Amino acid sequence: MENFDTRLDLTALTTSVDAIRAEIGKVIVGQQQTVDLLLTALLADGHVLIEGVPGVAKTLMAKLLAKTLSVGFSRIQFTPDLMPSDVLGTSVFQPKTGDFTFRQGPVFSNLVLIDEINRAPAKTQAALFEVMEERQVTNDGTTYTLANPFMVLATQNPIEQEGTYRLPEAQLDRFLFKIVIGYPVGDEEIAILRGHHQRRNLADALDAIDAVLTADQLASLRGQVHQVHVEDKLFDYIAQIVQATRANKSLYLGASPRASVALLNSAKALATLRGRDFITPEDVRELAPSVLRHRILLTPEREMEGGTADEVIAQLVQKVDVPR
Repeated sequence: MENFDTRLDLTALTTSVDAIRAEIGKVIVGQQQTVDLLLTALLADGHVLIEGVPGVAKTLMAKLLAKTLSVGFSRIQFTPDLMPSDVLGTSVFQPKTGDFTFRQGPVFSNLVLIDEINRAPAKTQAALFEVMEERQVTNDGTTYTLANPFMVLATQNPIEQEGTYRLPEAQLDRFLFKIVIGYPVGDEEIAILRGHHQRRNLADALDAIDAVLTADQLASLRGQVHQVHVEDKLFDYIAQIVQATRANKSLYLGASPRASVALLNSAKALATLRGRDFITPEDVRELAPSVLRHRILLTPEREMEGGTADEVIAQLVQKVDVPR
């Protein structure tokens, strides 16, 4: 890593990030970009949607990240018959008092893993809107605030369509990143086989992961991310990239202002990950696909031509002048 003269002391942040990488690396082979994006989202206080075919360790990656944090963790398996109350909680009648008390659902935790999020119907999907954006649940006129930190890690399979429900744009927009996990490359698959052979079972591997960050320590690191310096020309650069999605002929739907904020916050977090207290155009360009790919919709014509969201994003970012 290059050395920079920083106004912020990022020693604790760098030490914590390296420790998390080392713990995850005990089990996961490769996937450095995915791990860095998860760490960026963690520091930027954002939710993450992880997409990939079955068997590429989407759920395992989320579990490992949770294990490195001394915070609450819950897992929700989304299914077609899942009701909003199964996620948020429900009012339970108490015969002794004659009153109803609210029984909190599994979403009341710090890190919530939602497995196969696109398998639940629209009404259950909608139950997550308030939770993900406002970090609270409203039941029978009473609002319950979720504990801090609160982060949703959701997985979905892009191939299987039977028994799935497409996530609404309003929910997709609440995810800071959409991370796409591909197949292992090169010798990574051989290393996966060796690691699997050496371990007795996955439970033992998870038990070997140590927690390296508490909730208070994470809050302190996030406070440093907020102090990262941003030059005026980079505000303009981020705005131009997001605005370009709204005027692109290949797109039916452009990105919202929430995308601009997401790109700014994640660029600040990535900068600290790289040991800097200022963001660069390269940070913005690197994160643009993860921030924008789930927030735009291609026109039917572009889809028929075989175009992808990532291709359009690469083209429009290339056209925006890089500030000097």
